[in-house]
Amino acid sequence: MSRRNAQTGPAATTAGVFGELLKHFREAAGLTQDGLARQIPCDRSQVARVEAGTRVPQDAFAQTCDELLRTGGVLLRLWGRIDWYPEVEHPDWFRRRAEMDAQAVALREYQVQVIPGLLQTEEYARALFSRAATGNELEERVRARLSRQQRFLAEDGPLYLAVLDESCLRNVVSDAALMHAQCGHLLRVGRLPNIRIHVAPTGLGELIRPKTSMSLITLPDGAFWVYSESLDRGHFSDAPATLARHSQTYDVLRADALSALESAALIRDVMEGYGQHAVARTERRNLDQEQLQRQRRWQLPRSRPRVPRPRPRT
Repeated sequence: MSRRNAQTGPAATTAGVFGELLKHFREAAGLTQDGLARQIPCDRSQVARVEAGTRVPQDAFAQTCDELLRTGGVLLRLWGRIDWYPEVEHPDWFRRRAEMDAQAVALREYQVQVIPGLLQTEEYARALFSRAATGNELEERVRARLSRQQRFLAEDGPLYLAVLDESCLRNVVSDAALMHAQCGHLLRVGRLPNIRIHVAPTGLGELIRPKTSMSLITLPDGAFWVYSESLDRGHFSDAPATLARHSQTYDVLRADALSALESAALIRDVMEGYGQHAVARTERRNLDQEQLQRQRRWQLPRSRPRVPRPRPRT
C-alpha cells in the first residue's frame, strides 16, 4: 500500500527519535512524566510510551507538548515527517479500501452510530475493537485504523467532508470521559483546512438520510467509487447510475445538515454534557469511597475491651 511518505522519500526519522526529543524538552522544562501528563492532560503511561517510542501520538498531542514546553513547534513538524505506520496489515476484506484512502484526492463520507474511523481517537478505536479482539490482535487493529488517519490529518491532506448522524455523538462508547475526549478531537480536526464536519441532527425529521453509512471516494486518475459495509465485508461500485444516486443523496444531505460552524457548536454542547457527567460520576465515586471508609472505621475492633459500667441502684 502506498503511503504519504512515498511521495516525499523515506521517513526522515523514527518514533524513537520523537520520543527522545520529547523527553529532552520535558526534562529541560523541569517536568516529570507525571507533571507533563497532568498539564496535557492525559495518563502518565501515555507520555512514557511515547517517549519510549512504543505509542503513536496524535498531532494534537505533539502540538500541545510544543505549547507547554515552548519548543517553537519542533515536535509537530517532526510528527508530520514521520511514517508512524511502516508495517500495518489490514483485514483482507478492507485492504482495497485502505489502498484507496492512501491515494484519494477527495473523500465524502456519511456515518451513523459510530464516529468514522478517520476521525476516531486511539482510545475510541481501542474501545470499539476490544469488543471483538484482545492482545496483539487488538493492538494491530488499532494501529491499522490509525494508520489511515495520518495522511488526512497532515497540513496538505486531501479534502475530507464528513456528515455525522447525531447518533454518532450520542452513542456512548466506553464512558463519558472517553466521549468527552472524542468530541474534543472532532473539534480540533474540524479546524484543519482540508476537513469539514457536519452533523445531521436527530430533530430534523425531514432530512433524507441514507439507509447505511457510505463513502464517496475520488482517486487521482478521476475514478469515482462508492463504498459501503455490511457486517464483515466491504462493497464497492463504480456503476454510473449508482454513483449518481448516492452522490446526489449525499450532497443534498450535506446541504440540509448543520453547517460546519453550527455542527461545531452542537459537538461542543454534547462535549460539555459528557464533561459534566464525568465530573458527577467522579464525585459520586469519591462520595461512595468516603462512605465506605467511614463504614469500615466504625467496624474496626476497639483496641481495649469494653467493660460494662455498674448501673446505680434505684
